[in-house]
Amino acid sequence: MEIDFVVTWVDMNDPEWRKTFAEHKGIIDNSKNETTEARFRDYGLLKYWFRGVEKFAPWVRKVHFVTCGQKPEWLNADHPKLNLVDHKDYMPAEFLPCFNSNVIEIYMHRIAGLSEHFVYFNDDFFLIDDTLIERFFQDGLPCDIAAFRINAGTGLWNQMLRNNIRVINSRFDKREVMARDYDKWFFAGYGKRLRLTKLLRGYKKFTCLRTPHNAQPYLRTTFDQVWDYAGEELTRMSANRFRTGQDLSLELFKTWQICESNFVPYNTYDDTKMFSLVVRWKAAIEAIREQKYKLVCLNDSPHIRNFDEMMRGLTGAFDSILPEKSGFEK
Repeated sequence: MEIDFVVTWVDMNDPEWRKTFAEHKGIIDNSKNETTEARFRDYGLLKYWFRGVEKFAPWVRKVHFVTCGQKPEWLNADHPKLNLVDHKDYMPAEFLPCFNSNVIEIYMHRIAGLSEHFVYFNDDFFLIDDTLIERFFQDGLPCDIAAFRINAGTGLWNQMLRNNIRVINSRFDKREVMARDYDKWFFAGYGKRLRLTKLLRGYKKFTCLRTPHNAQPYLRTTFDQVWDYAGEELTRMSANRFRTGQDLSLELFKTWQICESNFVPYNTYDDTKMFSLVVRWKAAIEAIREQKYKLVCLNDSPHIRNFDEMMRGLTGAFDSILPEKSGFEK
């Protein structure tokens, strides 16, 4: 089984990017989720993402590095496993330039040469210990968790999740899906995350599923299925250059995959941890240095205090486990 990684990246310090951003939005606004500095900045840790891939997942066939034509100066573009992908290579021209990650992500299946089995990473998600293929795919299917969560918030993210579930409920019958895949929905390995699923079992409609910020495995054909069903709505939202409450998001594709029974039950919380760097940067540093998990997410924020101290700590922790350059570096 050939498995590719896809990772998206942007560097807001690029003068050309800033010029284009200003033409369409004006200024970075940290009071708005869709234009916060943390959504676009590069904090210098990307090389450790590549080092982690080379050391901890050497089985990957290809890394598709997706940008708006940007490339870190240290990146070895000639690496045989690296495919540099510009947004214009796979996204419709009428929707460019695009600063909306939802739109950038929903077209990923159009990346030339992308394998049927692939794992999608944001650039804040790092491999920090040996990771087998079976962490992402088993028996040719993505490993995932089918469990419900509460979505009572009013923020942009919550709105998008509700939009996703509206599409899911228009296509799938919840009771039929759960009856067919009872063992997958009530997998004992989910632990405490089974509670809400048991509570909502009798409810007629799907509510939001757990969508841990994770390195997410996909089947390329899942994207074809979702586009065949919801292509008109996906095309309409593609005109949104920045995130809006009317967007669908990549979690639609993850949930669709689950409802199609195209997954193997796996508690993705067991070996993965997201750290909000606003409040838990010291814990993140410790987790990296001690390799407490296979994967960690370093969730950025424009409101981090002691930013320089934090960056020194994170860099030192990564250097302690990934001290050598990878082949992806010049």
